[in-house]
Amino acid sequence: MSSALSRGLAPRMRPLHPRRSAVVAALDIGTSKIACLIARLKPLDDTSHLGGRTHSVELIGFGHTRARGIKAGTVIDMARAEEAIRLAVDAAERSAKLEIASVILSVSGGRLGSDSFSASTRLIGPSVEEGDIGRALDAASLHSVRDGRAVLHSLPVGYGIDGSLGVRDPRGMLGDTLAVDLHVITADLPALKNLILCVERCHLTVESLVAGPYAAGLAVLGADEIDVGSTVIDLGNGTTTAAVFASGDCVHVDGIGLGGSHVTMDLARGLSTTPVEAERLKTLHGSVLGGTTDDLELVAVPPVQGGEHETANAVSRSSIVRMIRPRIDEILEVIRDRLKGANMLSVASRRIVLTGGGSQLTGIAELVGRLFGATTRFGRPLGMSNFPEPARSAAFAVASGLLVYPQFAGREHFEPRRRNARVEANYITRVGRWLKESF
Repeated sequence: MSSALSRGLAPRMRPLHPRRSAVVAALDIGTSKIACLIARLKPLDDTSHLGGRTHSVELIGFGHTRARGIKAGTVIDMARAEEAIRLAVDAAERSAKLEIASVILSVSGGRLGSDSFSASTRLIGPSVEEGDIGRALDAASLHSVRDGRAVLHSLPVGYGIDGSLGVRDPRGMLGDTLAVDLHVITADLPALKNLILCVERCHLTVESLVAGPYAAGLAVLGADEIDVGSTVIDLGNGTTTAAVFASGDCVHVDGIGLGGSHVTMDLARGLSTTPVEAERLKTLHGSVLGGTTDDLELVAVPPVQGGEHETANAVSRSSIVRMIRPRIDEILEVIRDRLKGANMLSVASRRIVLTGGGSQLTGIAELVGRLFGATTRFGRPLGMSNFPEPARSAAFAVASGLLVYPQFAGREHFEPRRRNARVEANYITRVGRWLKESF
Protein backbone atom coordinates (compact mmCIF):
# COMPACT_ATOMS: atom_id res chain seq x y z
CA MET A 1 0.00 0.00 0.00
CA SER A 2 1.18 3.53 -0.81
CA SER A 3 3.54 5.04 1.77
CA ALA A 4 1.95 8.41 0.97
CA LEU A 5 -1.37 7.11 2.31
CA SER A 6 0.25 6.44 5.68
CA ARG A 7 1.09 10.17 5.73
CA GLY A 8 -2.52 11.10 4.96
CA LEU A 9 -1.98 11.61 1.21
CA ALA A 10 -3.95 9.42 -1.18
CA PRO A 11 -2.18 8.15 -4.32
CA ARG A 12 -2.45 10.50 -7.30
CA MET A 13 -1.50 9.92 -10.89
CA ARG A 14 1.01 11.79 -12.99
CA PRO A 15 -0.51 14.55 -15.16
CA LEU A 16 -1.37 13.46 -18.69
CA HIS A 17 0.67 15.13 -21.42
CA PRO A 18 -1.73 17.22 -23.57
CA ARG A 19 -0.24 15.90 -26.82
CA ARG A 20 0.11 12.22 -26.00
CA SER A 21 -2.36 9.37 -26.20
CA ALA A 22 -2.86 6.98 -23.31
CA VAL A 23 -4.89 3.94 -22.27
CA VAL A 24 -6.48 4.26 -18.82
CA ALA A 25 -8.74 2.06 -16.71
CA ALA A 26 -11.41 3.25 -14.28
CA LEU A 27 -12.94 1.28 -11.42
CA ASP A 28 -16.12 2.57 -9.81
CA ILE A 29 -17.01 0.61 -6.66
CA GLY A 30 -20.52 1.43 -5.55
CA THR A 31 -23.03 -0.09 -3.17
CA SER A 32 -25.19 -1.59 -5.94
CA LYS A 33 -22.76 -2.09 -8.84
CA ILE A 34 -19.06 -2.29 -9.65
CA ALA A 35 -18.05 -0.97 -13.06
CA CYS A 36 -14.72 -1.19 -14.86
CA LEU A 37 -14.15 0.96 -17.96
CA ILE A 38 -11.06 0.95 -20.17
CA ALA A 39 -10.56 3.81 -22.61
CA ARG A 40 -8.09 5.26 -25.06
CA LEU A 41 -7.47 8.99 -24.59
CA LYS A 42 -6.48 10.92 -27.72
CA PRO A 43 -5.40 14.61 -27.92
CA LEU A 44 -8.13 17.07 -28.96
CA ASP A 45 -7.79 20.12 -31.18
CA ASP A 46 -10.86 21.98 -29.86
CA THR A 47 -11.48 21.91 -26.09
CA SER A 48 -13.71 24.98 -25.74
CA HIS A 49 -17.03 23.19 -25.23
CA LEU A 50 -15.82 20.46 -22.88
CA GLY A 51 -14.67 22.44 -19.86
CA GLY A 52 -10.93 22.40 -20.53
CA ARG A 53 -10.55 18.79 -21.65
CA THR A 54 -7.46 18.08 -23.71
CA HIS A 55 -8.34 14.55 -24.86
CA SER A 56 -11.20 12.62 -26.37
CA VAL A 57 -12.37 9.46 -24.60
CA GLU A 58 -12.90 6.32 -26.67
CA LEU A 59 -14.19 3.33 -24.72
CA ILE A 60 -12.51 0.05 -25.62
CA GLY A 61 -13.51 -2.12 -22.65
CA PHE A 62 -16.62 -2.24 -20.45
CA GLY A 63 -17.65 -4.54 -17.63
CA HIS A 64 -19.99 -4.24 -14.67
CA THR A 65 -21.49 -6.54 -12.11
CA ARG A 66 -23.65 -6.44 -9.01
CA ALA A 67 -21.70 -5.17 -6.01
CA ARG A 68 -21.12 -7.44 -3.05
CA GLY A 69 -19.41 -6.78 0.25
CA ILE A 70 -19.87 -3.00 -0.08
CA LYS A 71 -22.06 -0.75 2.06
CA ALA A 72 -22.31 3.03 1.78
CA GLY A 73 -19.23 3.05 -0.46
CA THR A 74 -17.00 1.18 2.02
CA VAL A 75 -15.81 -2.42 2.19
CA ILE A 76 -17.62 -4.59 4.76
CA ASP A 77 -16.74 -8.04 3.36
CA MET A 78 -13.29 -8.20 1.76
CA ALA A 79 -13.67 -11.60 0.09
CA ARG A 80 -17.05 -10.89 -1.53
CA ALA A 81 -15.99 -7.43 -2.66
CA GLU A 82 -12.79 -8.83 -4.17
CA GLU A 83 -14.77 -11.45 -6.09
CA ALA A 84 -17.12 -8.83 -7.54
CA ILE A 85 -14.21 -6.56 -8.54
CA ARG A 86 -12.50 -9.46 -10.31
CA LEU A 87 -15.66 -10.20 -12.30
CA ALA A 88 -16.06 -6.59 -13.46
CA VAL A 89 -12.38 -6.20 -14.35
CA ASP A 90 -12.29 -9.54 -16.19
CA ALA A 91 -15.32 -8.55 -18.29
CA ALA A 92 -13.71 -5.22 -19.19
CA GLU A 93 -10.38 -6.85 -20.08
CA ARG A 94 -12.09 -9.41 -22.30
CA SER A 95 -14.02 -6.61 -24.01
CA ALA A 96 -10.85 -4.55 -24.56
CA LYS A 97 -8.74 -7.61 -25.45
CA LEU A 98 -5.96 -6.46 -23.11
CA GLU A 99 -4.92 -6.76 -19.48
CA ILE A 100 -4.71 -3.80 -17.13
CA ALA A 101 -2.19 -3.32 -14.32
CA SER A 102 -3.58 -0.20 -12.63
CA VAL A 103 -6.89 1.63 -12.17
CA ILE A 104 -8.23 5.05 -11.27
CA LEU A 105 -10.52 4.39 -8.32
CA SER A 106 -13.62 6.31 -7.24
CA VAL A 107 -14.41 7.21 -3.63
CA SER A 108 -18.02 7.74 -2.57
CA GLY A 109 -17.87 6.64 1.07
CA GLY A 110 -15.58 7.61 3.91
CA ARG A 111 -17.47 10.80 4.77
CA LEU A 112 -16.23 12.96 1.91
CA GLY A 113 -15.62 16.53 2.96
CA SER A 114 -14.03 19.82 1.95
CA ASP A 115 -11.69 22.24 3.65
CA SER A 116 -10.38 25.59 2.45
CA PHE A 117 -6.95 26.96 3.28
CA SER A 118 -5.37 30.31 2.48
CA ALA A 119 -1.78 31.46 2.65
CA SER A 120 0.46 34.21 1.32
CA THR A 121 4.16 34.60 0.64
CA ARG A 122 6.53 37.41 -0.23
CA LEU A 123 7.81 37.35 -3.78
CA ILE A 124 11.53 36.81 -4.22
CA GLY A 125 11.72 38.79 -7.46
CA PRO A 126 9.65 41.58 -9.02
CA SER A 127 7.20 39.16 -10.67
CA VAL A 128 5.51 35.86 -9.79
CA GLU A 129 7.46 32.74 -10.75
CA GLU A 130 6.74 29.02 -10.41
CA GLY A 131 8.74 28.84 -7.21
CA ASP A 132 6.60 31.56 -5.62
CA ILE A 133 3.41 29.67 -6.50
CA GLY A 134 4.88 26.46 -5.09
CA ARG A 135 5.83 28.12 -1.79
CA ALA A 136 2.37 29.66 -1.43
CA LEU A 137 0.66 26.33 -2.15
CA ASP A 138 2.98 24.52 0.26
CA ALA A 139 2.08 27.02 2.97
CA ALA A 140 -1.65 26.63 2.28
CA SER A 141 -1.49 22.84 2.37
CA LEU A 142 0.69 22.70 5.50
CA HIS A 143 -2.27 21.95 7.78
CA SER A 144 -4.46 20.06 5.30
CA VAL A 145 -3.41 16.62 6.57
CA ARG A 146 -5.32 15.70 9.72
CA ASP A 147 -5.38 12.59 11.89
CA GLY A 148 -7.77 9.98 10.55
CA ARG A 149 -8.29 11.75 7.22
CA ALA A 150 -6.57 11.46 3.85
CA VAL A 151 -6.23 14.15 1.19
CA LEU A 152 -7.77 13.11 -2.13
CA HIS A 153 -7.42 16.41 -4.00
CA SER A 154 -5.66 19.75 -3.44
CA LEU A 155 -7.16 22.22 -5.89
CA PRO A 156 -5.96 25.84 -6.17
CA VAL A 157 -9.16 27.87 -6.72
CA GLY A 158 -7.84 31.44 -6.74
CA TYR A 159 -4.85 33.71 -6.31
CA GLY A 160 -4.32 37.28 -5.20
CA ILE A 161 -1.57 39.82 -5.85
CA ASP A 162 -1.03 42.50 -3.18
CA GLY A 163 -4.61 42.17 -1.98
CA SER A 164 -6.15 42.12 -5.45
CA LEU A 165 -8.20 38.89 -5.56
CA GLY A 166 -9.70 36.85 -8.39
CA VAL A 167 -6.44 36.16 -10.24
CA ARG A 168 -6.63 32.89 -12.24
CA ASP A 169 -2.99 32.58 -13.31
CA PRO A 170 -0.49 34.82 -11.46
CA ARG A 171 2.64 33.77 -13.38
CA GLY A 172 4.56 36.79 -14.67
CA MET A 173 2.45 39.34 -12.78
CA LEU A 174 4.17 42.13 -10.83
CA GLY A 175 3.76 42.55 -7.09
CA ASP A 176 5.20 42.05 -3.62
CA THR A 177 2.89 39.43 -2.07
CA LEU A 178 1.19 36.36 -3.55
CA ALA A 179 -1.86 34.82 -1.85
CA VAL A 180 -3.56 31.52 -2.70
CA ASP A 181 -6.84 29.79 -1.81
CA LEU A 182 -6.65 25.98 -1.77
CA HIS A 183 -9.66 23.63 -1.82
CA VAL A 184 -8.80 20.29 -0.20
CA ILE A 185 -11.05 17.23 -0.52
CA THR A 186 -10.60 14.57 2.16
CA ALA A 187 -12.04 11.22 3.26
CA ASP A 188 -11.69 8.88 6.23
CA LEU A 189 -8.33 7.12 6.13
CA PRO A 190 -9.49 3.64 7.34
CA ALA A 191 -12.16 3.45 4.61
CA LEU A 192 -9.59 4.30 1.93
CA LYS A 193 -7.05 1.79 3.24
CA ASN A 194 -9.54 -1.07 3.03
CA LEU A 195 -10.76 0.03 -0.39
CA ILE A 196 -7.20 0.10 -1.76
CA LEU A 197 -6.34 -3.21 -0.09
CA CYS A 198 -9.36 -4.86 -1.71
CA VAL A 199 -8.27 -3.65 -5.16
CA GLU A 200 -4.64 -4.62 -4.58
CA ARG A 201 -5.76 -8.15 -3.68
CA CYS A 202 -7.00 -8.32 -7.28
CA HIS A 203 -3.38 -7.71 -8.40
CA LEU A 204 -4.11 -4.14 -9.48
CA THR A 205 -2.32 -0.94 -8.54
CA VAL A 206 -4.41 2.06 -7.55
CA GLU A 207 -3.04 4.84 -9.70
CA SER A 208 -5.23 7.55 -8.20
CA LEU A 209 -8.23 8.05 -5.91
CA VAL A 210 -10.91 10.44 -7.14
CA ALA A 211 -13.90 11.76 -5.19
CA GLY A 212 -17.04 10.40 -6.85
CA PRO A 213 -19.02 13.65 -7.22
CA TYR A 214 -15.95 15.47 -8.56
CA ALA A 215 -15.54 12.75 -11.20
CA ALA A 216 -19.23 12.95 -12.08
CA GLY A 217 -18.92 16.70 -12.61
CA LEU A 218 -15.96 16.24 -14.95
CA ALA A 219 -18.08 13.85 -17.02
CA VAL A 220 -21.40 15.66 -17.27
CA LEU A 221 -20.74 19.43 -17.04
CA GLY A 222 -20.02 21.68 -19.98
CA ALA A 223 -17.56 24.57 -19.86
CA ASP A 224 -20.26 27.22 -19.33
CA GLU A 225 -21.86 25.27 -16.47
CA ILE A 226 -18.53 25.00 -14.66
CA ASP A 227 -17.92 28.73 -15.07
CA VAL A 228 -21.34 30.13 -14.08
CA GLY A 229 -21.86 27.73 -11.17
CA SER A 230 -23.42 24.27 -11.03
CA THR A 231 -23.87 21.51 -8.48
CA VAL A 232 -23.72 17.82 -9.30
CA ILE A 233 -25.81 15.69 -6.94
CA ASP A 234 -24.99 12.00 -7.34
CA LEU A 235 -27.83 9.89 -5.96
CA GLY A 236 -26.23 6.52 -5.40
CA ASN A 237 -27.57 3.39 -3.80
CA GLY A 238 -25.72 3.68 -0.51
CA THR A 239 -24.57 7.31 -0.53
CA THR A 240 -25.62 10.68 -1.89
CA THR A 241 -22.79 13.05 -2.72
CA ALA A 242 -22.54 16.58 -4.09
CA ALA A 243 -19.86 18.66 -5.79
CA VAL A 244 -20.14 22.41 -6.35
CA PHE A 245 -18.39 23.94 -9.37
CA ALA A 246 -17.88 27.67 -9.93
CA SER A 247 -15.52 29.92 -11.90
CA GLY A 248 -13.98 26.93 -13.63
CA ASP A 249 -13.13 24.95 -10.47
CA CYS A 250 -14.57 22.44 -8.03
CA VAL A 251 -15.02 24.49 -4.86
CA HIS A 252 -16.86 22.14 -2.50
CA VAL A 253 -17.62 18.43 -1.99
CA ASP A 254 -19.84 16.69 0.55
CA GLY A 255 -21.57 13.35 1.05
CA ILE A 256 -23.97 11.48 3.32
CA GLY A 257 -24.61 7.79 3.95
CA LEU A 258 -28.15 7.78 2.60
CA GLY A 259 -29.23 6.63 -0.84
CA GLY A 260 -31.51 4.50 -2.96
CA SER A 261 -31.10 1.37 -0.82
CA HIS A 262 -32.76 3.19 2.06
CA VAL A 263 -35.76 3.93 -0.17
CA THR A 264 -35.87 0.25 -1.13
CA MET A 265 -35.87 -0.88 2.50
CA ASP A 266 -38.60 1.63 3.37
CA LEU A 267 -40.74 0.04 0.65
CA ALA A 268 -39.88 -3.50 1.76
CA ARG A 269 -40.96 -2.77 5.31
CA GLY A 270 -44.00 -0.72 4.37
CA LEU A 271 -45.29 -3.27 1.85
CA SER A 272 -44.14 -6.35 3.80
CA THR A 273 -42.22 -7.73 0.85
CA THR A 274 -38.64 -8.70 0.05
CA PRO A 275 -35.94 -6.12 -0.78
CA VAL A 276 -35.65 -7.65 -4.26
CA GLU A 277 -39.36 -7.14 -4.93
CA ALA A 278 -39.24 -3.69 -3.35
CA GLU A 279 -36.42 -2.69 -5.73
CA ARG A 280 -38.45 -3.97 -8.68
CA LEU A 281 -41.52 -2.01 -7.57
CA LYS A 282 -39.44 1.11 -7.06
CA THR A 283 -37.97 0.81 -10.55
CA LEU A 284 -41.26 0.08 -12.33
CA HIS A 285 -43.74 2.16 -10.34
CA GLY A 286 -41.69 4.47 -8.13
CA SER A 287 -42.18 8.22 -8.19
CA VAL A 288 -41.72 11.19 -5.88
CA LEU A 289 -44.68 13.13 -7.26
CA GLY A 290 -48.26 11.90 -7.19
CA GLY A 291 -50.52 11.70 -10.22
CA THR A 292 -54.27 12.15 -10.61
CA THR A 293 -54.88 8.45 -11.30
CA ASP A 294 -52.48 6.99 -8.71
CA ASP A 295 -55.29 6.05 -6.31
CA LEU A 296 -56.98 4.01 -9.04
CA GLU A 297 -53.87 2.21 -10.29
CA LEU A 298 -53.30 -1.02 -8.32
CA VAL A 299 -49.97 -2.82 -8.12
CA ALA A 300 -49.47 -6.46 -7.08
CA VAL A 301 -47.00 -6.90 -4.21
CA PRO A 302 -45.63 -10.44 -3.63
CA PRO A 303 -45.44 -11.29 0.08
CA VAL A 304 -42.38 -12.39 2.03
CA GLN A 305 -42.07 -16.16 1.64
CA GLY A 306 -42.95 -18.07 4.79
CA GLY A 307 -46.69 -18.50 5.01
CA GLU A 308 -48.25 -21.46 3.17
CA HIS A 309 -51.34 -19.73 1.83
CA GLU A 310 -50.19 -16.13 1.48
CA THR A 311 -51.23 -14.40 -1.71
CA ALA A 312 -50.04 -11.22 -3.36
CA ASN A 313 -51.39 -7.98 -1.97
CA ALA A 314 -52.67 -5.16 -4.13
CA VAL A 315 -51.73 -1.60 -3.22
CA SER A 316 -52.35 1.67 -5.00
CA ARG A 317 -49.54 3.45 -6.75
CA SER A 318 -50.22 6.44 -4.49
CA SER A 319 -49.27 4.26 -1.48
CA ILE A 320 -45.88 3.55 -3.08
CA VAL A 321 -45.34 7.25 -3.72
CA ARG A 322 -46.18 8.07 -0.08
CA MET A 323 -43.54 5.59 1.11
CA ILE A 324 -40.83 6.85 -1.25
CA ARG A 325 -41.31 10.59 -0.88
CA PRO A 326 -40.33 11.07 2.81
CA ARG A 327 -36.93 9.41 2.38
CA ILE A 328 -36.14 11.36 -0.80
CA ASP A 329 -37.19 14.57 0.96
CA GLU A 330 -34.86 13.70 3.84
CA ILE A 331 -31.89 13.03 1.55
CA LEU A 332 -32.32 16.22 -0.45
CA GLU A 333 -32.98 18.39 2.62
CA VAL A 334 -29.85 17.09 4.37
CA ILE A 335 -27.76 17.85 1.29
CA ARG A 336 -29.31 21.31 1.01
CA ASP A 337 -28.74 22.06 4.71
CA ARG A 338 -25.12 20.92 4.53
CA LEU A 339 -24.49 23.14 1.51
CA LYS A 340 -26.12 26.02 3.35
CA GLY A 341 -23.97 25.36 6.41
CA ALA A 342 -20.87 25.54 4.20
CA ASN A 343 -22.04 28.87 2.70
CA MET A 344 -22.31 27.18 -0.70
CA LEU A 345 -26.07 27.26 -1.24
CA SER A 346 -26.08 30.52 -3.22
CA VAL A 347 -23.61 29.00 -5.68
CA ALA A 348 -25.01 25.47 -5.50
CA SER A 349 -28.60 26.42 -6.27
CA ARG A 350 -27.93 28.16 -9.57
CA ARG A 351 -28.04 24.94 -11.56
CA ILE A 352 -28.44 21.35 -10.37
CA VAL A 353 -27.31 18.36 -12.43
CA LEU A 354 -28.49 14.95 -11.23
CA THR A 355 -26.47 11.76 -11.68
CA GLY A 356 -26.49 8.27 -10.19
CA GLY A 357 -29.01 5.46 -10.34
CA GLY A 358 -31.31 7.20 -7.85
CA SER A 359 -31.85 10.07 -10.27
CA GLN A 360 -33.97 7.75 -12.43
CA LEU A 361 -36.94 8.01 -10.07
CA THR A 362 -39.88 9.64 -11.83
CA GLY A 363 -40.41 13.28 -10.87
CA ILE A 364 -37.14 13.75 -9.00
CA ALA A 365 -35.88 16.55 -11.26
CA GLU A 366 -39.03 18.57 -10.60
CA LEU A 367 -38.75 17.94 -6.86
CA VAL A 368 -35.10 19.03 -6.74
CA GLY A 369 -35.92 22.13 -8.77
CA ARG A 370 -38.62 23.15 -6.28
CA LEU A 371 -36.49 22.44 -3.21
CA PHE A 372 -33.38 24.28 -4.42
CA GLY A 373 -35.14 26.88 -6.56
CA ALA A 374 -32.82 25.98 -9.40
CA THR A 375 -32.77 24.87 -13.00
CA THR A 376 -32.37 21.10 -12.93
CA ARG A 377 -31.36 18.54 -15.55
CA PHE A 378 -30.10 14.98 -15.71
CA GLY A 379 -26.37 14.51 -16.24
CA ARG A 380 -25.11 12.05 -18.82
CA PRO A 381 -21.47 11.63 -19.90
CA LEU A 382 -20.40 14.21 -22.51
CA GLY A 383 -17.80 13.87 -25.25
CA MET A 384 -17.49 10.09 -25.03
CA SER A 385 -17.36 7.73 -28.00
CA ASN A 386 -18.04 4.02 -28.46
CA PHE A 387 -20.05 3.85 -25.24
CA PRO A 388 -22.75 1.13 -25.07
CA GLU A 389 -26.24 2.29 -24.18
CA PRO A 390 -26.07 1.35 -20.45
CA ALA A 391 -22.84 3.35 -19.98
CA ARG A 392 -24.42 6.50 -21.45
CA SER A 393 -26.84 6.86 -18.55
CA ALA A 394 -26.57 9.01 -15.44
CA ALA A 395 -25.83 5.84 -13.44
CA PHE A 396 -22.36 5.66 -15.05
CA ALA A 397 -21.44 9.34 -14.68
CA VAL A 398 -18.84 8.69 -11.96
CA ALA A 399 -17.21 5.83 -13.87
CA SER A 400 -17.06 7.96 -17.02
CA GLY A 401 -15.60 10.89 -15.08
CA LEU A 402 -12.73 8.71 -13.88
CA LEU A 403 -11.69 8.40 -17.54
CA VAL A 404 -11.76 12.19 -17.91
CA TYR A 405 -9.83 12.85 -14.68
CA PRO A 406 -6.27 12.23 -16.04
CA GLN A 407 -6.66 15.41 -18.10
CA PHE A 408 -7.25 17.41 -14.90
CA ALA A 409 -4.71 15.74 -12.60
CA GLY A 410 -2.12 18.39 -13.52
CA ARG A 411 -4.26 21.13 -11.95
CA GLU A 412 -3.72 19.71 -8.48
CA HIS A 413 -1.01 20.62 -6.01
CA PHE A 414 1.63 17.90 -5.67
CA GLU A 415 4.48 19.83 -4.03
CA PRO A 416 4.18 18.37 -0.50
CA ARG A 417 4.87 14.87 -1.83
CA ARG A 418 7.89 15.98 -3.82
CA ARG A 419 9.11 17.97 -0.84
CA ASN A 420 8.88 14.90 1.40
CA ALA A 421 10.67 12.83 -1.20
CA ARG A 422 13.46 15.43 -1.40
CA VAL A 423 13.79 15.51 2.38
CA GLU A 424 14.13 11.72 2.50
CA ALA A 425 16.62 11.71 -0.39
CA ASN A 426 18.70 14.51 1.17
CA TYR A 427 18.77 12.66 4.48
CA ILE A 428 20.02 9.47 2.82
CA THR A 429 22.63 11.48 0.89
CA ARG A 430 23.90 13.14 4.08
CA VAL A 431 24.11 9.79 5.89
CA GLY A 432 26.02 8.28 2.95
CA ARG A 433 28.46 11.21 2.90
CA TRP A 434 29.02 10.94 6.66
CA LEU A 435 29.73 7.21 6.42
CA LYS A 436 32.18 7.79 3.55
CA GLU A 437 34.03 10.57 5.37
CA SER A 438 34.08 8.86 8.78
CA PHE A 439 35.08 5.35 7.71
